[in-house]
Amino acid sequence: MLFRKALKKSPWIVHYDCNSCNGCDIEILATLTPVYDVERFGIINVGNPKHADILVVSGSVNHRNARVLKTIYDQMPHPKAVVAIGACACSGGIFKECYNTLGGADTVVPVDVYVPGCAPRPEAIMEGILKAAQLLEEKKKNMKKGEILNVAKS
Repeated sequence: MLFRKALKKSPWIVHYDCNSCNGCDIEILATLTPVYDVERFGIINVGNPKHADILVVSGSVNHRNARVLKTIYDQMPHPKAVVAIGACACSGGIFKECYNTLGGADTVVPVDVYVPGCAPRPEAIMEGILKAAQLLEEKKKNMKKGEILNVAKS
């Protein structure tokens, strides 16, 4: 009971930079600093996808990193949520029509929350992660009923 309550209050995130210019990465890291302090909501950045609840993706997906992104997504336990940060992760951005770009993160993994912008402000990133945490709670409730939502097909 206490363990479930703790999980409800503290979703852990793992960040993967597909192919960004680092503008979004700087803003994502800014949300972790004491200025914005996303940890006050119990959100912690972890390095292992096996411990994460929310996958935060920045940058457009290309042929070389699509498999890595899918592997990270598959390693995360259910329920999980995905947040696409920035125009590139949402739609491919300015690289959308390039020969080596597949598009946004949703071409490889199901995305739950889109945070548009180039680069989005830390406040918008925090709001997107908090929305993903709310969706995660809904998924947990549905899992208790025997349903699993947004499971990527292998």
